This record gives sequence, structure tokens and C-alpha cells, in this order.
Amino acid sequence: MVSKGKKLVNFFRKQKGVTRFSAILKAGFHPDTLLSLEKEGVVEKIGRGLYKLQESQALSNPDLVVAALKVPKGVVCLVSALSFHEATDEIPRYVDLAIPRGARANKIDFPPVKCYRFTLEAWKAGIEEHKIDGHIVRIYSLAKTIADCFKFRNKIGTQIARDALKEAITEKKVLPKEIMQYAKLCRVVNIIKPILETIL
Repeated sequence: MVSKGKKLVNFFRKQKGVTRFSAILKAGFHPDTLLSLEKEGVVEKIGRGLYKLQESQALSNPDLVVAALKVPKGVVCLVSALSFHEATDEIPRYVDLAIPRGARANKIDFPPVKCYRFTLEAWKAGIEEHKIDGHIVRIYSLAKTIADCFKFRNKIGTQIARDALKEAITEKKVLPKEIMQYAKLCRVVNIIKPILETIL
């Protein structure tokens, strides 16, 4: 008969080596089984309510994966999304996450996360699902991210938004009409339009 510890290790493997404490309980495992695996060094706690199987390979983009697991309603946005789409030279100091207004922001010790509150309509628009290390991470499309960057330009810097807009049009072949569609939603048409005209 397979021991409870072995079953839990197999569960971790099915979750690509990283899983939440709530998911472990939901799958019917007792906290003591997890605790004994932790003591044996088989499993490591990597954050509040988040565990990693030691044998699993290092994640290629650990901050995005861990942030996505810790903030289920979060969508990667702004500089973090630009970085993912390779549309900026900026190195994100935080994982920028959009959450709907009124939603509670979980307190996270690691990775450093910055939450931005979006209206429900703006939060829902332009979400793409990307598979990173076997986990689904929700990230805004590049066109939506550009509009968001202009919306939050006072927080991230206008130059970052301008440079990303130029990169999106000239290098990433994002259609101007797609950016303008999100600019309308984010109410930044009058800011983006003249900059766009100088690029085209």
C-alpha cells in the first residue's frame, strides 16, 4: 500500500511541484502528512500557504508563478506584463498585479507584489492565459498593457509607457487600433493618440 507521504508527493508532482496549502487539504490530505514531509526536507514552504517539492526543477519565472498562486484574482499588469512581453528594458522591482476594485489584497511576504485596483470592466478586458512551468498565469495582452501604462503613468513613469508604445508598434507589430480600443476603455485616448501619430 502506498503511504500517505508518497501519495502527497505524487499530488505535488501532478501540480508541477508547487501547490497551495488549501489545495492540499481539499485533496483530502492531513496537515500532519505535509508537516512530516517538510521535516524530512522533501517539501519546502516558499511562502504563506504555499509549498514546493524539493525535487522539482527550478521555475523559469518563479515570481510570476508564485504571485499567481498566491493572488488567484490577480492579473499580471504594467511593468511586469511589459517585461513578460519583452517590450521594456525595465527590470520590475515588484510583480505588478491588477485586482478588481473592492477585492481584498492578500498580504504577501514573497515575492514583492504591488497591487493596483482596476474597475471591473478594465480588470476583465484583455486577459491572456499563459502556461509558465505548468501553471496558468493570467497576464494582460500587450495592447491592453500599453493602455494601462498610460492610465497609471504617474505611478510607473510616462517615459516607460511611451517607450513601450513605440516598441509595441515598431517591433511587436501590435495594431494601433487594438491599442486605441483599450485606450478608450482606460480613458487615455487623448494622451495616446498624439504620441501614436508621431510614431506612425
